[in-house]
Amino acid sequence: MSTRRAAGRDAVTAPPAPGLEAAFEVEVRLGALEDHGMTRAGHRRVVPVVGGRVTGLFEADILPGGADWQVVRPDGAIEIDTRYSARTADGGHVYLRTFGVRSGRAEVLEALLRGDAVDPSEYYFRLGVRLETSMPALAVLEQSVFVASAIREADRVFYTAYRVT
Repeated sequence: MSTRRAAGRDAVTAPPAPGLEAAFEVEVRLGALEDHGMTRAGHRRVVPVVGGRVTGLFEADILPGGADWQVVRPDGAIEIDTRYSARTADGGHVYLRTFGVRSGRAEVLEALLRGDAVDPSEYYFRLGVRLETSMPALAVLEQSVFVASAIREADRVFYTAYRVT
């Protein structure tokens, strides 16, 4: 256990170092990309969510109707902002929101945009994941921070979400 001196205080215990534990996996099926062009926010693209599945800490089907509202930055990196819902077998709902970035060399990002198969080690795709639910059995999901590592395919995104301990 380490300590440090805080201004105006006695020795304070350092906060615990966070760790990661695998929590759930997500497969999001995507519709056709809608290119909105240059807006005041930047180059806007919208990618509809048409379905998918969540497995792990909870099991649910991703419902159509969500989307990824992307902004392509001048450096080519893509700011990710997704919002979609999933329904459990017993009819409960979980709202998922991710935020993050996908970046890499220009030719790699162009290949992903075309739908080409690209080795995930060739690009960076990381997310923060927020969950919201009214289901008492899943309320614990709202009491943790989740991060994810993702893979983009032509019509799908896969990610593994980790609970930050």
